[in-house]
Amino acid sequence: MRVLVIGATGNVGGHAVRRALEEGHEVTALARNPAAFDQRDERLTVRQGDVLDPASLGEAVAGQDAVLSCLGTSDRKATTLRTEGVRNTIAAMREHGVRRLIVFSAFGAGDSLPALKRQSFMFGRIIMPLLLKGPFADMGHMEDEVRASGLDWTIVRPSALTKKPAVAEVKVVLGEDGKVGGNIPYANVAGFMVEQLASDRYVGQAPAISA
Repeated sequence: MRVLVIGATGNVGGHAVRRALEEGHEVTALARNPAAFDQRDERLTVRQGDVLDPASLGEAVAGQDAVLSCLGTSDRKATTLRTEGVRNTIAAMREHGVRRLIVFSAFGAGDSLPALKRQSFMFGRIIMPLLLKGPFADMGHMEDEVRASGLDWTIVRPSALTKKPAVAEVKVVLGEDGKVGGNIPYANVAGFMVEQLASDRYVGQAPAISA
């Protein structure tokens, strides 16, 4: 499968590129600064581009079979990047006839906020409202755009991210059917996203995942 990874220089995106290559996919990594991307493979193409630049994004989307959006930022003041980025991504996918979209979000975004508040008082009612209200609102708006896209989408909502080694199994929770664990390694999030390329199990759904 020909796969575009957006946000390829980030923690999740870098792992997603590596895992997709291991699974035999042909991967295009979109990066604002290709020189900052150090992976090399005969099935890997690194393209300069930006999700906020529709022209470069459209060129990267053309000819793909699926898109993995791994957008993220450590800048808490960047509260529209994910929404604007996915809006441009959806427009490019519609233009070029690409239907499969897998998006990196977070447990606590959108309609999963009540579950987060119930399961983690400290994070859901103190840390997130005080420090991360803007980024989580951005993710919620991003999810709204994805749900309304008409594409074959999956929204992946990991719990707190860690740089620990990958675990053997990932816990998946849909809706309010179970308790989401406290954290999950970046590598497992990327691996779960790549696994969805070969599965329609979570199409049109937003699974929460944890270690």
